[in-house]
Amino acid sequence: MIDLYYWPTIPGRGEYVRLVLEAGGLAYRDVARLPVEEGGGIEPMAAIIEGRKGGFVPFAPPFIVDGGLLVSQTALCCAHVARRCGLVPTDPAGEAAALSIALTVMDLVSEVHDTHHPIAVSLRYEDQIDEARRRAADFRANRLPKFLSWSDNLIENNEHDSGWLVGRTMTYADLALFQTCRGLDHAFPNAMETAWPEAPKVKALARAIGDLASIAAYLASPRALPFNEDGIFRRYRDLDPA
Repeated sequence: MIDLYYWPTIPGRGEYVRLVLEAGGLAYRDVARLPVEEGGGIEPMAAIIEGRKGGFVPFAPPFIVDGGLLVSQTALCCAHVARRCGLVPTDPAGEAAALSIALTVMDLVSEVHDTHHPIAVSLRYEDQIDEARRRAADFRANRLPKFLSWSDNLIENNEHDSGWLVGRTMTYADLALFQTCRGLDHAFPNAMETAWPEAPKVKALARAIGDLASIAAYLASPRALPFNEDGIFRRYRDLDPA
């Protein structure tokens, strides 16, 4: 049993780990979402982050505990889970490529966050809206098309012509791209409508993952929280004008 620790009210970065767990069919506990009487809630996560449990102290969630091993950082959590369920390439080059892609996706996720909080996380969106408009405009015009084009080229240049980012079968890197596209469709629907025609292979990949029985069942379940304005992918009309 794998324990996942993440904030209980937002999908956020924890959703990337959940998708690998769900796609791989692994048993896990979403600790902070469990009732307190079952050992859940925020307190067990806080105890680890604050160092009250001893051992390695992660900077922030998400992190997982698998037996006696604690793994932090979203991409590394996903990679660890993927090894448990066959969602990572078995050759060294493919394994390195998948991790590189996953790390790049997390870089993009940080850029998405910074479109609505370009100055400081401690400030409200309304306190930095002018700067957010400027940051989002550059993101829509430059960063979003660059990322989608890069991802589309990876699929195009995959030597196995599999329709995936790397290797012959789906990996956790594909799931990371899928979740990011879901978030972008929510936060920047107008920009994505313009960008999608330039990334047809990415769109096909996202559709294929969304059609997987395990993923479709999870996303239709109450375990999958909707995007909201407390998470990373926030829908602000000022940042995505028609």
